[in-house]
Amino acid sequence: MHSTETTAPAGDDAPQAAPGFEQLGLPEALLRSLRDVGYESPSPIQAASIPPLLDGRDLLGQAQTGTGKTAAFALPILARVDVSRPLTQALVLAPTRELAIQVAEAFSRYASHLPGFHVLPVYGGQSYTPQLAALRRGAHVVVGTPGRIIDHLERGTLKLDALRQLVLDEADEMLRMGFIDDVERILASTPPQRQVALFSATMPAQIRAIAQRHLREPAQITIKARTRTASGVEQRYWMVGGMHKLDALTRILEVESFDAMIVFARTKVATEELAEKLAARGFSTAALNGDIQQAQRERTVQRLKDGQIDILVATDVAARGLDVDRISHVVNYDIPTDTESYVHRIGRTGRAGRSGQAILFVTPRERHLLQAIERATRQRIEPMQLPSVEAVNDRRTARFFERIAQTLEQDGELRVYSELVERYEREHDVPAREIAAALASLLQGGKPLLLDAAAAATSPARERPPRESAAPAARRAAREAGPEHAAPARAQRSLQQLADQAMSDLENSRAAARARATPGAMLTYRADIGREHGVEVRNLVGAIANETGLDNSRIGNIAIRRDYSLIELPADMPRDVLRVLQRLRVLGRPLGLAPAQPAGEGPPPRRGAAGARGAAPRAPAAPRRKPTR
Repeated sequence: MHSTETTAPAGDDAPQAAPGFEQLGLPEALLRSLRDVGYESPSPIQAASIPPLLDGRDLLGQAQTGTGKTAAFALPILARVDVSRPLTQALVLAPTRELAIQVAEAFSRYASHLPGFHVLPVYGGQSYTPQLAALRRGAHVVVGTPGRIIDHLERGTLKLDALRQLVLDEADEMLRMGFIDDVERILASTPPQRQVALFSATMPAQIRAIAQRHLREPAQITIKARTRTASGVEQRYWMVGGMHKLDALTRILEVESFDAMIVFARTKVATEELAEKLAARGFSTAALNGDIQQAQRERTVQRLKDGQIDILVATDVAARGLDVDRISHVVNYDIPTDTESYVHRIGRTGRAGRSGQAILFVTPRERHLLQAIERATRQRIEPMQLPSVEAVNDRRTARFFERIAQTLEQDGELRVYSELVERYEREHDVPAREIAAALASLLQGGKPLLLDAAAAATSPARERPPRESAAPAARRAAREAGPEHAAPARAQRSLQQLADQAMSDLENSRAAARARATPGAMLTYRADIGREHGVEVRNLVGAIANETGLDNSRIGNIAIRRDYSLIELPADMPRDVLRVLQRLRVLGRPLGLAPAQPAGEGPPPRRGAAGARGAAPRAPAAPRRKPTR
């Protein structure tokens, strides 16, 4: 692969005298749109990528998320599209439905002065009906996830005969999620003379191999990004169980002194649910995610700037480029799965020379992500102590006194109430102190003012990480005791495994009988892909979540065996979603999903290292944990 290489710095290393968009050769209609959205000068990746793409060259770009690469490929595509031809002239492949939607929205913004232009996002989890109707009408640019694009190609509903440009966005993420074989199939279905632009944050060997096979003398661009965090941001983490996150966050919000805060959640649904729960607890909160219309997003951000709301619950995509000076705290309610996202998130605070606070929630199964962030940023994140019940109550009492003081300052309005209290005191012979207490209780509306210390003391799981279970500790003790104790330990373990298997079979047969009638129940499915095919838990989670729209919190336990896998999915899963899963391909293999035999296979173990290795479950599947990606 012959190429010309350009290396440009990013962030603070960017050159001071960068060319404007006017110097890049973009048509006036696009320049007007850029002025409308407030873009003043191109980012390094845009300045380096737009000219060769306008010239029709292939391009291999290495740049991190958040460097502006969407505009780097979208603007050249729009500059060359022929809106008079209602044919698909450009195809953009994205690893996730959220990114596909984000990219399609960006195309719409940049094309606001191109009458007749149509862009269509296609992804799993959305009904085929609107996608088919839009494809029949004609979409100049299609942005989609690999699985759904292949579905349309196989149905014959997506025609690529007129394709002129193809973009692979976040190629390394598609590799990580197991879509790279699908990408190869799509590339093989495109005309040989199309222009290809491949963007990736890293360049593993498989991505470079794709570039070697499918790109012709590409311009090669590398944007040097520094994975470091702002020096003015104090970073702390709290090791917390998933079901106790909301309680922990509430305590922190009550005790920490903050001006404004962004709370990052992993999914759009999570942002809305968390915002509603915080609002119900008395905090001024709003959600910001990819489903919210642009005009509403702008109003929400303006309300945050104006102090009308104090807490924004957002996804990474929605908070991209958000710059509000009054943000003093960032809380990672869901830990990000890559270090660049973490750096981007906490960069929303500590701006313009101010100090900032970043708090990271980590579940015990996410320790490896915490360690990865510390290695990449070369900074230790300190553990924090959850505010005690006494600290929360002291803060609540102080706020109660503040409200009294503020109300007492309004002398004119209090005179009438003072006379009424005195009258009640005379007529009913009740001390004024008791009347004041009754009025305060009335103001609380039945909600306790103070936390119950005794109740909190009976819930130690809320205050410290869960301890290791006794069974693994006992097995380790037997190993360390020496060979004379090994045989009894093995015998005990064998008996335990037989008992566990019997309990597992019984529970699974019962579960199959009651699953359909129980809200939130799970069924175990068998997939025709296993360890020998190279599949990992993350491949299955990514494929199912992104191609069906099923939230990953609804994907249960996964066990990977030698030549098949067991997956827990909701019992009430719609039939059309199940049909999508039956046609789904992972690592180039059909998933072939079908209900598992209840008597023989039992539910999969909890997702994790053991499940990924395909180890047999040690006990029946108890309360399932939410999966992480």
